[in-house]
Amino acid sequence: MPKLAGNTKLKPTKKADLQVVKQPEVKTTKYSDINLKRWKDYAHVLTSSLWLFPSRLKEHGHSNEYHGNYIPQIAQQMYERYTKKNDIVLDMFFGSGTSGIEAINMNRRCIGVELKQDLVDSVSQKFTSKQLVTDVNIICGDSTSDEAAEKVKARLEIMGEEKAQFLMLHPPYDDIIRFSDKKEDLSNCESTEEFYDMFEKVAKHGYDLLERGRFACLIIGDSYKNSEVQPLGFECMNRMRKLGFVLKSTIVKDIQGNERGKGRTANLWRYRALAGGFSIFNHEYIFVFQKP
Repeated sequence: MPKLAGNTKLKPTKKADLQVVKQPEVKTTKYSDINLKRWKDYAHVLTSSLWLFPSRLKEHGHSNEYHGNYIPQIAQQMYERYTKKNDIVLDMFFGSGTSGIEAINMNRRCIGVELKQDLVDSVSQKFTSKQLVTDVNIICGDSTSDEAAEKVKARLEIMGEEKAQFLMLHPPYDDIIRFSDKKEDLSNCESTEEFYDMFEKVAKHGYDLLERGRFACLIIGDSYKNSEVQPLGFECMNRMRKLGFVLKSTIVKDIQGNERGKGRTANLWRYRALAGGFSIFNHEYIFVFQKP
């Protein structure tokens, strides 16, 4: 204890002299770090059913070199609203790695399953050697197979978890874009009905690997085949509900400006639409589910 100079005497502390530092109140859900006591601070978190993004993010590790990848803004919104820091995101159609890149950016972890070995090799270059051990695990495999599900379980155990805390599903939109020549590829199904059945197998694995009470996101658009609309979004949504998922949100996202140029607004497409009686797709769906 320091010595007091001269005849200095200690004065009793009065209650009024004490400065009480009030800690900010925190109220969160079991699945998010959003502080509901300060909900007005989260104006950037979208809660509407119509999402409009003028362009795709191309910074912080993201690029648009791969056709068919979803925009990073979706991952940003989903992760902030439905995950906590250090949670594990499971992406059963990993593709060019959007889910993993944004997991790193937002202090989450990710396990991705990708069918094509060459894509696994190229996407792995986007992460450091340390990140590929501790934060992002990429599995080359068929998401419809039990073998891939077992590999995910093994990776979860290595990462200290029994289940994933969020599920991301962005399958091919039937055969609109052919991603490979592999028969296991959902873009190579012989019929749309086969596509639905294969998707359901993937969703079933995702359901089994997801922690109870946690959320899943399905990103998908419809297709136009045999002179009629194929409602891929709603059928895949119904398949997930059949598995036990509870539908929480149906979001319509504008895809204009988010895709690589496909001539959707060119005169040829307008002519085809007028001649065929259909409308040009300018949207896709984001379905949010919860596992009870």
